[in-house]
Amino acid sequence: MFRAILSALILTLAFVGNVSAEQKQKVGNFDIHYVAFGSTFLTPTIAKSYGIKRSSYTGIINVSVLDTSQEGNPPVAVEISGIANNLLDARINLEFREIREADAIYYVAEVPYRDDQVINFKIAIKYQNKLNTQLKFKQKFYVE
Repeated sequence: MFRAILSALILTLAFVGNVSAEQKQKVGNFDIHYVAFGSTFLTPTIAKSYGIKRSSYTGIINVSVLDTSQEGNPPVAVEISGIANNLLDARINLEFREIREADAIYYVAEVPYRDDQVINFKIAIKYQNKLNTQLKFKQKFYVE
């Protein structure tokens, strides 16, 4: 269900002018999918069911890792941590929560922001001795 919801959300985000759609980074045999968006893109029901704060000042970071060396590119459970900082270098430790639904594994964190604010993300991702990388990206958030 969550995979279908996330897919629909990503599809929606692709058509929204001020939000970037899902992005991907390939590292060895792994595809790291990530997306950052305002939590108000989630319906109240979805946000409530996953314990996500829905607010015009809260962003969501969603990360998943797929093993492309395996048939069907299954998701893998990773160790994940991260830091977000704005252009004034105010730092926020990201607290990722693992969400498992059917055969999907996602990691979700919330980040506060102000209108028209760029947030830089540095996310460390480890999987056994096969993956040890840092994902870096930035996202501009807007208040509705």
